[in-house]
Amino acid sequence: MSSTTPASSGRRWDGTPIRTHRLRSLRLSESSPSRLLCTAQASRCRDCGNHITWHDRTDHRPIAMHPQELPATAVPLVCRWHIDSGIAHPADDGSPWCRIPHTVLCPARSASTLLTPKLTALRRRLALHTRRLTDNGTFTPPLAPTEPRNPAECRPARPVVQLLYGRYLAATPLDDIQCVAQTRTRRRCTQPVLDPTTEAGIWKLLPATPARGQLTLPATSMAVYDLSHLPYSEQLRWRTQRCPRHATTPGAPDLALTGWEVLDPLLHHPHIHTRLPDTARRRGNGQQSCHRRTAARQEP
Repeated sequence: MSSTTPASSGRRWDGTPIRTHRLRSLRLSESSPSRLLCTAQASRCRDCGNHITWHDRTDHRPIAMHPQELPATAVPLVCRWHIDSGIAHPADDGSPWCRIPHTVLCPARSASTLLTPKLTALRRRLALHTRRLTDNGTFTPPLAPTEPRNPAECRPARPVVQLLYGRYLAATPLDDIQCVAQTRTRRRCTQPVLDPTTEAGIWKLLPATPARGQLTLPATSMAVYDLSHLPYSEQLRWRTQRCPRHATTPGAPDLALTGWEVLDPLLHHPHIHTRLPDTARRRGNGQQSCHRRTAARQEP
């Protein structure tokens, strides 16, 4: 018996060629209505801990949706939404199924009068799930606005930032705001937006005047991290929530939604502060102490 010869490289045992497909990374289409590489960003509600999915709306603002579709007959007409090309539309598309915003079902909010019996039962199941998460220690409900703050805290948990002629509420402290761009390893960038090599903003006490037709705040002044003195490109980098490296990287898609919310005086009133935080800390006996800024830093 003659010895068999090994198959040549690039061919199978029977001599047929092996076709290899070159791996290609995902890219955003030029006609895509969203900057996100993936739609339906999975997350958890910070108020109740239940699963939610984030979608862009037609006005490019994010909205938290219940992750599952519901029968359209069980949802009031004003609460019906549908997803088209990753964009959430507040309307009924005529299909027997629809989507509903999480705020309608969130057990941490007051029950809406629009809830049908089926939505009430679903809201009750979400409340039970929140209770289980709390008992297991996997979810900690946020502190009520009436509870006293820790006097050792030197930074707002959700600061108010002024940029691009508007005021926004951040989702995390300033030094915890993370870049949303995708890296070459197809992971989310871990760099912060607040970079020490770039010019920083200035904490100011600005008049609590209404913005864009909003109601006047009860307080006469509010602590604002002002970025309006920075160049337009730098303010745009903060608004798109990118680190300095990915702000100048063309074609780098977003892997997460930005955490900005347009400041609403009534909704975000618990996060408005009338005193300036102090970022300078001094160490003594192994402890950190914080001091308020003097009144000379207050802006008229």
